[in-house]
Amino acid sequence: MAETKPLVGIIMGSPSDLPAMEACGKQLEEFGIPYEVKVASAHRKPLEVQAWAESAEKRGLRVIIAAAGKAAHLGGVVAAYTPLPVICVPMKTGDLGGLDSLLSMVQMPSGVPVACVAINGAKNAAILALQMLGTGDDGRRAQAAAYKKQMAEA
Repeated sequence: MAETKPLVGIIMGSPSDLPAMEACGKQLEEFGIPYEVKVASAHRKPLEVQAWAESAEKRGLRVIIAAAGKAAHLGGVVAAYTPLPVICVPMKTGDLGGLDSLLSMVQMPSGVPVACVAINGAKNAAILALQMLGTGDDGRRAQAAAYKKQMAEA
């Protein structure tokens, strides 16, 4: 029976991030990994972000992918409220091309780590989520190995 309960949570700070994050959802679908999507800004809706992050593990999520631009505090805020691994996707911005987003994500304080992919690296976030799921799931680990093998043969 196929899994239907979301294992990955994708959260983004703005509806404008949806087009860039489509590659993430598409890749997760290709892997057969169920996911949920939430749009909530760490700055405009902090209590909503907190509630979503605090309940993520109880809802069955195992990995969180957080996409944001500019100040890009969303991933760090989420990581502060959950023991789950958080993968950050810095969004390309018109101001500094996404460098502002990237630096906001990788400069996390000690004790609140996040993983970070390239600017607009939505597809890589999905692949990293598969690999994280594979640390405790032989089937997912084999799936990641097969994906890497397929890339090498292309």
